[in-house]
Amino acid sequence: MTSTVAAPSVRLTERINRIEPSATLTVVNEADSLRQQGIDVVDFGAGEPHFPTPQHVKDAAIVAIHSNFSKYTPVGGTAELRDAIVHRHAVDFDSDYRREEVVACVGGKHAIFNAIQVLVDHGDEVILPVPYWVSFKDIVRYAGGDCVLVEADESQSFRITAAMIARRLTPRTKLIILNSPANPSGAVMSPDDMAEVVRMAHERGIWVMSDECYVYLNYTERRFSVGSLREFRERVVIVGSLSKTYAMTGWRLGFALAPAAIAGAIQKLQSQSTSNPTSIVQKAAVAALKGGQQCVGEMRAEYIKLRDHVVEGLRSIPGITCTLPQGAFYAYPNVSSFLGRAAIRSASELAGRLLREAHVATVPGEGFGTGHHLRISYATSMAELDRGLERMRKFLAAI
Repeated sequence: MTSTVAAPSVRLTERINRIEPSATLTVVNEADSLRQQGIDVVDFGAGEPHFPTPQHVKDAAIVAIHSNFSKYTPVGGTAELRDAIVHRHAVDFDSDYRREEVVACVGGKHAIFNAIQVLVDHGDEVILPVPYWVSFKDIVRYAGGDCVLVEADESQSFRITAAMIARRLTPRTKLIILNSPANPSGAVMSPDDMAEVVRMAHERGIWVMSDECYVYLNYTERRFSVGSLREFRERVVIVGSLSKTYAMTGWRLGFALAPAAIAGAIQKLQSQSTSNPTSIVQKAAVAALKGGQQCVGEMRAEYIKLRDHVVEGLRSIPGITCTLPQGAFYAYPNVSSFLGRAAIRSASELAGRLLREAHVATVPGEGFGTGHHLRISYATSMAELDRGLERMRKFLAAI
């Protein structure tokens, strides 16, 4: 007779229990599981370019490998890379950062995580526009901060204004998060509103973190960075990424531009976690930043065509409404008219059935702070967009 020994209970920390798994990565995993079963899935969930990394960037990595550039580098990146980040930002946005004010990180998400851990303490309030990128809220909560949500108006294409943010400020406000162009809505704040937020924050001793991961995918007339507001720079942290700009998601290279004291604190934290970004990737990043930028314009032009195509297709499906995104590569259709049908009570349940029954991967709006939307990534081919839209049309017509 064998006895059964109960598995010991695992007591996790309070801070890890504050957060949830990433909604986007959950969809990626579920879609991959279906593919492992041989099921053809149209993937509108992945938030990454469908373009290959430009050849000159890949070539630089190959040269680095053959040159044995495979040792540790300074924690915040090589001087060559940090100078290239500073130069690219100065040329494109008229900023004026120095080498000691930039830290290279393992992707834009890593830079955001590090910056929030450095700036936000227990009980601090963080202004966060809704809909928000899935990780912002959980990263703030992990740091012990409290998110104060600013609801965007869908009828105004989800645009956030300075006045909307001003109404939510309190004596406990420590940080304002801006994300323009925004994930998931594609909304773009006006340069005047962004400048007013920074000015207002500067006057009150509040930090602003501007997530510029999609700054080169701005489809309005004026591409803008708060880094150009030199007189307010001591209260601004800019986070950038090569992932979307140069189709380098898997390479994992992002950065933070910040006052030297904040950059130093980010480096200190990074020195006790990941240390430096991969040495070979740093060489590839230098090639991306210092090389010709024609590839960036070509990808941007193609995204505009894809955006117009997917929005037209979504709007043609009875029951769906969709604003026109002004940046990034996501559409954020409203699917509220389908909730309550066929026992579907939420966007999450709708997304789940779309994946399992129609084999179309989308990300439900709950992960972004809204309950009546799906995020559709249109970073794919026209043919793939049409396949997925047709599957959605047939499935939604049947419920």
